[in-house]
Amino acid sequence: MLNYLWAGMILIGIVYASFTGRIPDITNAAIDSSKEAVSLCITMMGVLSMWMGLMKIAEKGGIIAQASLKLKPLIRFLFPNLPSGHSSEEYIVTNFIANFLGLGWAATPAGLKAMEELGKLEDDRRKARLPGPVRSLGIASNEMCTFLIINISSLQLIPVNVIAYRSQYGSVNPAAIVGAGILATTVSTGAAVLFCKIMDRKQR
Repeated sequence: MLNYLWAGMILIGIVYASFTGRIPDITNAAIDSSKEAVSLCITMMGVLSMWMGLMKIAEKGGIIAQASLKLKPLIRFLFPNLPSGHSSEEYIVTNFIANFLGLGWAATPAGLKAMEELGKLEDDRRKARLPGPVRSLGIASNEMCTFLIINISSLQLIPVNVIAYRSQYGSVNPAAIVGAGILATTVSTGAAVLFCKIMDRKQR
């Protein structure tokens, strides 16, 4: 659907420019945007490399494992039917920490692995190897839905990506967004948790 929307907007822009004689403006805008895109990618590459490197050091140094233990009560609250010590826990925690630091791109690999492990959990439940509510093949489990919603709401302490964007485009104070970001993502995450709990209760 998004591909159709983007293609439609591009086509409408080109047709409109043709009728209004602004094709040169479209060409110049495309060239300028390409230059900005390359410059922005280089900036983001440096920022993300630094933070992803720190995340890797934290993982190798056992900090992620320690964080998993500290966050176990939160994991139990959000995922009450997730078996204790399940392989998905570490990936869920890594994803939460990366999102907390505003590293959306760094959170994606851990999120995909978490979903993969949660899918294996559902397979085990269907084969009666593990306890918990069983869903038909192709239907997401409560854990999958909860993880996806929490991941999208994304509580952030340091919105690194937004700060990098603001810095790239000449903001006088790129970090000024931090307070508003914390407030907005706290509200969105609170709403997400409340929604998940209400839906979980309804399904019971």
